[in-house]
Amino acid sequence: MTTVDLHGRDGLRLRADEFGDPADPPVILLHGGGQTRFAWGTTAQVLADRGWHAYRVDLRGHGESDWPDDADYSLDAFAGDVLAIAAEMPQLPVLVGASLGGVASLTAIGESPTPIARALVLVDVAPTIEPAGAQRIGAFMSEHLEDGFASLDEVADAVAAYNPHRPRPTDLSGLKKNVRQREDGRWVWHWDPRFMSGKLGARDETRASLVHPDRLKIAARAITVPVLLVRGRVSDLLSEEGAQELLTLVPHAEFVDVEGAGHMVAGDRNDVFNDAITGFLDRVR
Repeated sequence: MTTVDLHGRDGLRLRADEFGDPADPPVILLHGGGQTRFAWGTTAQVLADRGWHAYRVDLRGHGESDWPDDADYSLDAFAGDVLAIAAEMPQLPVLVGASLGGVASLTAIGESPTPIARALVLVDVAPTIEPAGAQRIGAFMSEHLEDGFASLDEVADAVAAYNPHRPRPTDLSGLKKNVRQREDGRWVWHWDPRFMSGKLGARDETRASLVHPDRLKIAARAITVPVLLVRGRVSDLLSEEGAQELLTLVPHAEFVDVEGAGHMVAGDRNDVFNDAITGFLDRVR
């Protein structure tokens, strides 16, 4: 693994980990909102071992990537980053996007007048999502936005309350990939708090600009590259109906429903998730 800098829209620096042989076809892993590039577990290494040149990328304002001066966290900004990253690759990449990363990838592919990817994997996201699930995610991300946490134990408690189906970690050091420690000693999420507050200071503005069903449906209908939709069976964000709608919009798409996984499919059932996507990628190589 090598840590490198990629570049998004307007040259914004995006931190990434690179796995595998640069001569192999590229795969770009793009995480969900409020996550970091480490959300993929072993996926990047597994793909590299199967002959792919894999990158797992911190989205703008997340992890070790730069925060835009203008706090632009609109769908246009994230999709623009996807376009810029894809243009850096020596050949058309496969885009694997979870939640926000998936929405950005779908938009970039569907709205681009020229091909930018060889295939798309959408992870627990589609044009129509469940409002209650989106509100639960927003509430979780907003709850400790300013005050943070006094300890990693508090972070672990908050994550366990949000994901009750996932065992609480006994080794808390891994949480340092998702939080950073401020000068006052408190731990805060490892992303720009303006991602939630929005450019105009409205708490729901950013999320509203990212979830635009009509725009996403138009983009989905325009996609001709191979598509795989991976859903967490117990997800409260993407329902079975939402998944089936995506399959109607993209009739050639394939579908995998991962048992025992919620919205964070790759984190909940990493081995099963890896098995689900590697077969698809082998077919589109």
